[in-house]
Amino acid sequence: MGNQEQESVTDTSSLENLPENLSVEEIAKQITVRILGDEGSGSGVIIARHGSIYTVLTNAHVVDRGNDNQYTVLTADGMTHLGQWQQSNRFGNLDLALVEFDSNKSYHVAVLGDSKALSIDELVYSAGFPNYYFPKNANYVESTYSWGLRAFVLTTGQVGMLSEKSLPRGYSLGYTNDVADGMSGGPVLNQKGELVGINGRSKYALSGINAYTFTDGTRPSYEFFEQMDALSWAIPIAKFNEIKTKSP
Repeated sequence: MGNQEQESVTDTSSLENLPENLSVEEIAKQITVRILGDEGSGSGVIIARHGSIYTVLTNAHVVDRGNDNQYTVLTADGMTHLGQWQQSNRFGNLDLALVEFDSNKSYHVAVLGDSKALSIDELVYSAGFPNYYFPKNANYVESTYSWGLRAFVLTTGQVGMLSEKSLPRGYSLGYTNDVADGMSGGPVLNQKGELVGINGRSKYALSGINAYTFTDGTRPSYEFFEQMDALSWAIPIAKFNEIKTKSP
């Protein structure tokens, strides 16, 4: 993405400010989008507006599934928009990506919080659109692909771990919230409704302790692994800010 596209991430003069009296749940509903592709769906969060161009932050693994880099973005008003994965705006080895869509409508933009100020046991919220619904006392699973906004979920929990060592692709914020398949790319919000992380990894990885090899090649002790495995994991927004600041 060229300089104009980079401005869409950093320019804040045209951001649609959120009313101060909104609850965290309402903020989450307004800023969280669903990203629909031919091979599945994920979530994202609106982080910037430049003119009629909105920028959505999501996970790279949500949009690297083909689709000719084009996706359908479902916004809080139920409208759908053609979304374009901005492949040239890379984030190194971080599991992050930007999707842009064009609209003359006004959509709320997330306020970026300070993930470095988070503390253990602090209340956090996680939002997104799970891909599946599991009815109680039923032996079947229902896809939510055609549900639209009805699939939206907000979970509450606490910060469980702030790892000094990072897991692969930037994951170092552990939290107790349940994060289901399809919520990847959605926001982690603090008590003010500010964006402090991006969902991406659910609890209890299928590959066990191998999923918790740190970027330096070391693995946690088994006791530490059990603590990590019981948490969902996000990329702290500070890591996005660091990359954004370094970009030309």
